Amino acid sequence: MKKTVVLYPGLAVSHFVPMMQLADALMEEGYAVTVALIDPSLKGDIALAAVIDRVAASKPAVTFHKLALVQDPPTVVHDTKFLVRYSDLVNRYNEHLHDFLLSMPPCSVHALIVDFMSIDVLGGTRMLGIPTYSFIGINASAFAIFSQFPSILADGQPSLRELGDTPISLHGVPSMTAPHIINNEMLEDPETRKVLVDMMQKQQEADGILVNTFESLEARAVGALGDKRCFPKMPPVYCVGPLVAEAGVAQEKHECLSWLDRQPELSVVYLCFGSVGAGNHSQEQLKEIAVGLEKSGHRFLWVVRAPPHSDPERRVDPRADPDLDVILTDGFLERTSGRGLVVKLWAPQVEVLRHRATGAFVTHCGWNSVLEGIAAGVPMLCWPLYGEQTMNKVLMVEEARIGVEMVGWQQGLVKAEEIEAKVRLVMHSEEGELLRARVTAHKEAAATAWKDGGPSRAAFGQFLSDVGDLGQGPPRW
Repeated sequence: MKKTVVLYPGLAVSHFVPMMQLADALMEEGYAVTVALIDPSLKGDIALAAVIDRVAASKPAVTFHKLALVQDPPTVVHDTKFLVRYSDLVNRYNEHLHDFLLSMPPCSVHALIVDFMSIDVLGGTRMLGIPTYSFIGINASAFAIFSQFPSILADGQPSLRELGDTPISLHGVPSMTAPHIINNEMLEDPETRKVLVDMMQKQQEADGILVNTFESLEARAVGALGDKRCFPKMPPVYCVGPLVAEAGVAQEKHECLSWLDRQPELSVVYLCFGSVGAGNHSQEQLKEIAVGLEKSGHRFLWVVRAPPHSDPERRVDPRADPDLDVILTDGFLERTSGRGLVVKLWAPQVEVLRHRATGAFVTHCGWNSVLEGIAAGVPMLCWPLYGEQTMNKVLMVEEARIGVEMVGWQQGLVKAEEIEAKVRLVMHSEEGELLRARVTAHKEAAATAWKDGGPSRAAFGQFLSDVGDLGQGPPRW
């Protein structure tokens, strides 16, 4: 019987996809992989449900198991209480996961790898004697910052709002101000602070931490995480990235790829803001983007979704077909016809970024998108929207120096003038060439990280060896 590694991904596309790349690596080493899932419909995540179905169909060797539904699950929406509700939802499934693990053949479960936001399962898995690892879908720098939240947010410390623009000194990352760390409004909520602090303290109880990054990209953060003077209770950290999806093989070629085929090399600016972020732009912001792109004079490929409803109580269906004639400036599509293409809802991002015509990437700084940009060697224009994306922006702009910042995000509106200027800077300036050279160097490092002798391959091998050592004892069930 093959040894089985059970994966327990988080309820977001950005958390699910890299863990499925890890599944491929495990199967290459001869392990069986089972994925335990919470039904994504409970979170109302249509995009995640579609991705799960697509991945399950493409990986017949992986066993996918949906856990039994819980009674009266909380409604999870992206507001200041998001983390509280999300934690409540996933924690209600701890018992179901425990029961599922018990139902598997004795001695078959070699290890459990859980999304770091589901770390509360540790209590049950410890009783079963299963080595349990936390999977960090964000980068090492953001994880290092989050790991210091128990001290940053301790009772008696000033709140992040009170700190304002005072630089905060942190292990593993450049000093940064509170607005660049995380949504301050979220951390003003006492329940959210408690959930976040508890979550990060429990990471230290895992048998190890798997991070979706490669060492040379985040040398400072990786060094700090492995330094007991900085993080005395941190378990072993394994950098196993970049876990980036491969280009898909579609039955029909997407229209945007055919359009890119007709464009000159490195001539197109690609704009996409993730599976959630693309629907966060107001109609005013969409019009500013349109004006900026038109005035820049450069070719562009822009993925657009319908803006949020003016009434915050009314949610826009993320599948809703945006009316481009209404949400964009009058005559924009006609005036930019030929040098620009607006795509509704979705584009095959990995293929777009790796296309010879793509010369720059305007991104929300979600970590999967950043890694895809690096793997393609494309310089980035950084426009963070939520979560840890502001921290990612600091890494990209100040540490790796592979992107420029759209500073208007700090005021909630990036003006057309900045979009025009920054596009021209990246596409046609000496500074833009330096960005391209640096991201090309990281692309080469990313390409070798998983090859024989590469640092991520070695870290993955060490992880498997350490799991084997932990699994020598008898199971407790």
